[in-house]
This record gives sequence, C-alpha cells and structure tokens, in this order.
Amino acid sequence: MSENRGGEIIGAFLVGGLIGAALGILFAPKAGKETREQLGDWMEETKEKAKEKLEKLEEEIKRRKEHLLKHTN
Repeated sequence: MSENRGGEIIGAFLVGGLIGAALGILFAPKAGKETREQLGDWMEETKEKAKEKLEKLEEEIKRRKEHLLKHTN
C-alpha cells in the first residue's frame, strides 16, 4: 500500500513539474515563434522521457508480477 502512495506522490510531482515548466516557457519574454519552437522541442523531449519511464515501469511491473507468482505457488 505504501508503494502505491509513493507512486501517487511521484506522479503528482512530475505533473507539477511539467505544468511549471510549460508555464515558464509560455510566460518567458521571447518572440511568439521562438516560444512555440522551444515549447515544441520541450514537448518532444518530454514525450520521449515519458515513453522511456513508462517502458521501465512496465518492466518493473512484469518483474514484480513474476516474483509474486513464483512465491505464491
């Protein structure tokens, strides 16, 4: 149960960080085109990082599931 709570806290922290970074970029004193390009680059990087983290999470879930199945049989 504490592992689930930890995941919620990490998720909330990541979402807060993403929102803060997006707002920082949007309110930075730059030209519109430059801001849109920077935001697009940031979104692409964030998407790739999220994809990598999701893949790692899926691997961890599979590993723990296999571990539980071994010890319950």
